[in-house]
Amino acid sequence: MAAAVVPALLLASACGDADESSSASDKKTVVVTYSVLGAVVRDVVGDAAEVVVLMPNGIDPHDWEPSAKDIEAVTSADLVVANGLELEETLEDTLAEAADSGVTVFFAGDHVEVRAIGDGEMPADEHADEGDEHAHGAGSDDPHLWMSPVVMADVVGALVPVLAEEGILVGDRGDTVAADLGALDAEVDALLASIPDEERKLVTGHESLGYFADQYGFTLIGAVVPSLSSQAEASAGELAELKEKIDAEGVSVIFTELGTPAAVVEAIAAETGATVVELGTHNLPDDGTYRSFMLAIAQAVAAALTA
Repeated sequence: MAAAVVPALLLASACGDADESSSASDKKTVVVTYSVLGAVVRDVVGDAAEVVVLMPNGIDPHDWEPSAKDIEAVTSADLVVANGLELEETLEDTLAEAADSGVTVFFAGDHVEVRAIGDGEMPADEHADEGDEHAHGAGSDDPHLWMSPVVMADVVGALVPVLAEEGILVGDRGDTVAADLGALDAEVDALLASIPDEERKLVTGHESLGYFADQYGFTLIGAVVPSLSSQAEASAGELAELKEKIDAEGVSVIFTELGTPAAVVEAIAAETGATVVELGTHNLPDDGTYRSFMLAIAQAVAAALTA
């Protein structure tokens, strides 16, 4: 049974520490853009290199601005691991400059089957011609790939040879972490098994649970902020449309996350009778592991939809 597996993902807090037999200056440096991706990279790298995560845990990637120190870390790294797919909006120029100067930049989104926003999941990209940088419509690439352990296993498989090319040899850790991610997927699936088919409907803060929904058999009904970026804003018409969908589909829970305007969510909940549940989709739990992150999401969704 998956719950009985004690995966290497639990070792995240120990990964990245300097080996006692060599100084930290002897180690190569892997810079990762955000914390959830960083947790998986640390599991793979172990003590073969120093892993530095740029964005503080729990911060909205769309709302983060790199400091001069962050920019220096990127440009001086041996390897940079980024999500891509426009998640690191404020770091794109720095990543491009680092790549131009010879730094290896690995974009996770280049190595997985990228999910496209489906028709009906959110409004058409009606603001695209007006130059709205946060406008995304059906067909846009979904950057929230960390919401599926299976997708993250694909990232691990692609990352290991890139690490080797940089002289960062991780042995069989890549295979071990990929296997642990498979076991984690089975455990998440088991946690969600109690949710009836008719309750497997998700209304979210913004479009952040697409990979989760695809992996575990949920239907995306809509989002309070109908965009891939939490920096976008919903129009009165879009909010009215969402309320109609909630009523028509009998949705009982609105799952919010970092960056969702609380006042708007509370107003929709009051008008529809839905319960509001916050998910830590950008926030690692106290033990800093991806395993605990995904289990916390699954447990919260299961508890809310079976209450």
